[in-house]
Amino acid sequence: MPPLPVADAVLFDLDGTLVDSERENVESVVLAARRWRAELSAEERAFVIGHSWNEIHARIVASHALDVTMPALIAAAVEEKRALLAGGYRALPGAVAAVRRLAARSTLAVVSGASRGEVLDALESLAVRDAFALVLGAEDYPRGKPEPDSFALAIERLGAEPARAVAIEDATPGVLAARAAGARVIGVRAGNFSGYDLSAADVVVDTLDEITDELVATLVG
Repeated sequence: MPPLPVADAVLFDLDGTLVDSERENVESVVLAARRWRAELSAEERAFVIGHSWNEIHARIVASHALDVTMPALIAAAVEEKRALLAGGYRALPGAVAAVRRLAARSTLAVVSGASRGEVLDALESLAVRDAFALVLGAEDYPRGKPEPDSFALAIERLGAEPARAVAIEDATPGVLAARAAGARVIGVRAGNFSGYDLSAADVVVDTLDEITDELVATLVG
């Protein structure tokens, strides 16, 4: 049997993909905004899921006429999120095993709309930081998902061919961003509690347990 085709890079989203933290992520932004006497609407809370800090900050500042920088708002939200997740991050089903399995054959990156600090907190909590060659947070690119900037930057920095990169996502903005960057995309339902449409992904699975070497090979072969 010939060897299975291997992805140049596997690019993981974070919240809702590797860790079950979307609810705490939203709540941390709500609590941070309250420090500036801003109360987020239901629509603004929903917008937090799947979008980058770049867009979240811009929307909150514009909607509530706040004079707060993105780093200051992020710092407040990180503090709130650490308190909400003081017991540690909850790995989504199959997350740690999938990271270890895929790292044995491909270079891995996290491509997140969260801040780098939030990403590192999560990876260290799951004890998988060493598996990732690259970590990108909202501070690293100008436009967040669904724009392609974040995934395009990861693909460039890893020296990967876009068509041989596989992104793993739980939300429509991330799926669209990865597709726009030229990557193949796997949508995962497990952490998608808000019901985002994943139909634009090349394939959709229930959990990370289903992302096998054979599945990756069908996407990049």
